Amino acid sequence: MILHINVLDKGYVRLVNHMGSDLTVVNAARVSYAKQSEALTEKDIRLIRFLAREGHTSPFRHAVLQLEIYAPLMVARQWWKYIVGSAHYEGTGDSLEAWNESSRRYITEEPAFYIPSAGQWRGAPENSKQGSGGLVAWELGEKYTRELMEYTQLGIQKYEAALADGICAEQARLFLAAYGLYVRWYWTASLQSVAHFLNQRLEHDAQQEIQDYAKAILNIVKTLFPVATEELLTRQQA
Repeated sequence: MILHINVLDKGYVRLVNHMGSDLTVVNAARVSYAKQSEALTEKDIRLIRFLAREGHTSPFRHAVLQLEIYAPLMVARQWWKYIVGSAHYEGTGDSLEAWNESSRRYITEEPAFYIPSAGQWRGAPENSKQGSGGLVAWELGEKYTRELMEYTQLGIQKYEAALADGICAEQARLFLAAYGLYVRWYWTASLQSVAHFLNQRLEHDAQQEIQDYAKAILNIVKTLFPVATEELLTRQQA
């Protein structure tokens, strides 16, 4: 079973725990008729397909994942929108969401930053105000990799100097370059919520960095819930 997948230069997604399987979805649906399956059958697979196709989503909320994620702040804040909206999207009332994040109010571990390599910088899109276009020339990318490294190192030096002078950690952190700063959090979510996240963040127009995390989560989720994951993603992308 896939437990840990590295993402970007320093990030990762780690499976902490999970509850249920494809059979959980089936039995959550069949309880209405006081029935239960002991092993997943072709009939059960057809039921999962029917539930996904017809939008009967509550059985998918009985399967739950708990993940530890280490990602740049710019990714975390995009991700956070799914927690804020989870109780309301599509009228599902899905509240099986939890998010607990490390805080530099309390910890002073060595800061880590996402630094794109020279070959990873993207240009602005031609016909949109957001997103990105193709890769820029290597020479331009090399310039901005170098400048970003210098910028973040200056921030680290000032952050450490402030701590050494007795400034509290919650204010000293203001010197750190925020968007590239890696943060760590636990995300606990129902299978339906995870599928909703994947359907949006696996799309080609999603930011590349969060796409990379979505692909890692997809590898974990389809290992745990192969049938339900395929049906939820297929039906919602249709």
